[in-house]
Amino acid sequence: MYLLGYDIGSSSIKTALIDARNNKVIDLIQYPGQEMEILSRQKGWAEQHPELWWRYLCQSTKKIVEKHNIDPKKIQSIGISYQMHGLVIVDKEYQILRPAIIWCDSRAVSVGDNAFRRIGKEFCYANLQNSPGNFTASKLKWVKDNEPDIYKKIYKIMLPGDYIAMRLTSKISTTISGLSEGILWNYKENKVATRVLDYYEFSHDLIPEILPTFSQSGVVSSIASEQTGLAEGIPVAYRAGDQPNNALSLNVLKPGEVAATCGTSGVVYGVVDKPIFDEHQRVNAFAHVNHSKSASRIGVLLCLNGAGIQYSWLRSQVARANRSYDDMERMLSSVPVGSEGVLLYPYGNGAERIFNNRNLGSHIRNLEFNRHTRAHLYRAAVEGVAFSFVYGIEILKEMGLKINKMRVGNDNMFKSKVFGTTISTLLGTEIEVAETTGAIGAALASGYGIGLYQSIEEAMSSLKIIESYSPAHNTADYSLAYHYWKDGLKDILNNKSETISLSDYDTVIDKKDQKLSKLNLLLQEQERKISEVKDFLNIINVESSNVQIRKMIMSLERSIDEVEDMSFHIDMLSDPFISTLKSRFPDLSFEELKMCDYLKLKYTTKEMAQKLNLSYRGTETKRYRLRKKMNVQKGRSLSAFLESIDIFSNS
Repeated sequence: MYLLGYDIGSSSIKTALIDARNNKVIDLIQYPGQEMEILSRQKGWAEQHPELWWRYLCQSTKKIVEKHNIDPKKIQSIGISYQMHGLVIVDKEYQILRPAIIWCDSRAVSVGDNAFRRIGKEFCYANLQNSPGNFTASKLKWVKDNEPDIYKKIYKIMLPGDYIAMRLTSKISTTISGLSEGILWNYKENKVATRVLDYYEFSHDLIPEILPTFSQSGVVSSIASEQTGLAEGIPVAYRAGDQPNNALSLNVLKPGEVAATCGTSGVVYGVVDKPIFDEHQRVNAFAHVNHSKSASRIGVLLCLNGAGIQYSWLRSQVARANRSYDDMERMLSSVPVGSEGVLLYPYGNGAERIFNNRNLGSHIRNLEFNRHTRAHLYRAAVEGVAFSFVYGIEILKEMGLKINKMRVGNDNMFKSKVFGTTISTLLGTEIEVAETTGAIGAALASGYGIGLYQSIEEAMSSLKIIESYSPAHNTADYSLAYHYWKDGLKDILNNKSETISLSDYDTVIDKKDQKLSKLNLLLQEQERKISEVKDFLNIINVESSNVQIRKMIMSLERSIDEVEDMSFHIDMLSDPFISTLKSRFPDLSFEELKMCDYLKLKYTTKEMAQKLNLSYRGTETKRYRLRKKMNVQKGRSLSAFLESIDIFSNS
């Protein structure tokens, strides 16, 4: 007995298969391997072909069923999570009339702004919880005004999840939660927002049948069965937008509970028990998955466009080649709270809603070239994103959100202990890190939709907490660092110029370093290509055991080692730590310099052995000889000695 869950994103389709007997995840696959194309025919536009979502869903379904030799008839139910705020339109034959206008499309901003003024601020806040903004209803108005011939053919409008449900069941329906994200639901009257429809002059017939979030909206049709490989008759029993669904996946269902994610952008999603709005339009409120007339559950959503993208920028543009996020975490952990004065602001990924759609850009403050290192930048970046989360959550608190518990997924920046601890300390709240995804949550939710579980809480009861972050003891250090960061933010908001923009950071970095970095990237690409050829030959060799092929594989392995050595040589030219070592200890070999670098990054002996292609014992021996060469005093660790080396002194 199995449950199937889909997460329809703008970059990929994720499919989860769950064993319903014990709620164990059998598999989670992502398809396709590369990001799906987003069409941008004009500046600010973002469209995708819904047929593409369906095609990849079919392929991923066949793949996961065949991989585990599952009998499709044993799949009990299907759940759907989907990218929010999109617009899909079909004619009476259920044929797509144009590409979907997806969540990040901004063409309808002025349409929504005009509607907000005409419909009335008080009505919108009291009844819709939001301005019409750039959401689904405003996107439909844009189609009506600019593509009238297409508009005349529309039979029904849908959100992306509604479209997938339609393809699976051959029935068109939607949910209250879905209509709320399109600004098409009136909370006060508990019905479709007819005033919005009438203002935009939309036919009321365009709205599909409204079904509960957890309910059977249809069963897999014969056509869908043929295309997906699923058995006919499987009920589709749940659908929700990705952020409400992410909260559900983390078992965030009650007032005072908060879910958060931090990838390229960051999202905080808190649950309240009454309609709520922000008159400054910094956050949005939508019906949560368990919202009902008798028990109001509203999800308050705060989005930060600039978040993890700043940290990934530092990794690709500032960090030395081949540095992983784990390496960076090791380095930044050696820097004290507050990054010794360096402050970073992550707002470099477009206009930020919490600042009234201003594009502030990303900034560095207080950088001292003779004092601060890459590690300071890394820590300041992590703290800057954490501070921006806390700043946003303070807005939610102003609106009346009480935070009793925060739960996050085990991905992206929440893998960083420094990041999680900083937020936990400043909020005075424990943060639980759970092992789940949107597709898994959707699968389990569908089980509740067919009555397999007695409650949503029971459906999510198998959620595994794998780590937690608690407030640190030195709260004052974190509070002081955050205070200075907020002071700097005020200066940026007031257009004071005591900052260095990251977009101009190339003028700070030495031009030679830039050229070396580009060369290193080329070397990494060559290494990747060689590895691909080696892997391909390995597959062939397994089948044929050809001696010549084996020789070619060994030759390619040597080439990979040579490329890695060349990359490290380039690093030695630009890294002050390596340069200082070479100056102070000219007798150190190439391998010994590499070992010093790994030790400073706090690699274990086992990790160094793998990197240096040595045995565990051989690595220990090399480490002992290195101590002798550098005359490290007895009783002092080699790592501590290396940490103490002043890169700005040759003495």
